[in-house]
Amino acid sequence: MDHAASSSQDAMSLPGCYRHPDRETGIRCTRCERPICPECMVNASVGFQCPECARGGTGHAPDAARPRTLAGGTVAADPRLVTKVLIAVNLAVFLVQLAVGDRFTERFEMLGQAYVPVLGSVHGIAQGEWYRLLTPMFLHGSYIHILFNMLSLWWLGAPLEAALGRARYLALYFTSGLAGSALTYLVAAPNQPSLGASGAIFGLFGATAVLMRRLNYDMRPIIALLVINLIFTFGWSNIAWQAHIGGLVAGVISGYAMVHAPRRHRALVQYGTCAVVLAAVVVITLVRTAQLT
Repeated sequence: MDHAASSSQDAMSLPGCYRHPDRETGIRCTRCERPICPECMVNASVGFQCPECARGGTGHAPDAARPRTLAGGTVAADPRLVTKVLIAVNLAVFLVQLAVGDRFTERFEMLGQAYVPVLGSVHGIAQGEWYRLLTPMFLHGSYIHILFNMLSLWWLGAPLEAALGRARYLALYFTSGLAGSALTYLVAAPNQPSLGASGAIFGLFGATAVLMRRLNYDMRPIIALLVINLIFTFGWSNIAWQAHIGGLVAGVISGYAMVHAPRRHRALVQYGTCAVVLAAVVVITLVRTAQLT
């Protein structure tokens, strides 16, 4: 009985990518029929091709021969470079926080409007400090806080960057983070500070779910992880749930545009969607500022 069950399970397992054998995939190159993972998939006129077939079947024209990611981005030599840089920047800023202290953190954390004793006056986005929508994405409140966020950024961001390409990945990341800050500004108490990369990371959660759905992957792992994170979001105190929800919604919207945009106007749809989300961030910020001033 056990042997039969094991054989059935093996028969149902997916093959590994020919370049990354540890990654199961249900996608095959339309030319050579080798299994390929999202990182290795290159858009072709029909279906997807592996990087070798994409280069060899285009006559080596400079533009056409360049392999493309699932979302139409350029396949980079290091498809995880941007994620590594983001992690390095977050760690560097955290070291500055430790070295300089509260004066640095309170100058750049998310804050609607409040008197800041360390700075000696009223500060916040309502005072014209719009940079506070962006800078909190690189600040963290403790070692545990930055550890979990950077682990999540690597786990989610690295494969997503490989699937989207660097420019689209960055657009998704910052759009999600800014949307999380905007919702926090709108809903939270104006004197409630917040900080962390969680808004952008929840955007990566949303985009990853959209990508997995697009590739017909098993959705249960990402859904389970997202549910666990939402339980922590609403179950623990001192967590800016507004940033998480704002980032998640923006990530789903932008991610859907990234992986479902029609080929003919792909870049316009992808970046246009991000621009619409950013326009919503501006409107929310203006509305909240009018309420507070």
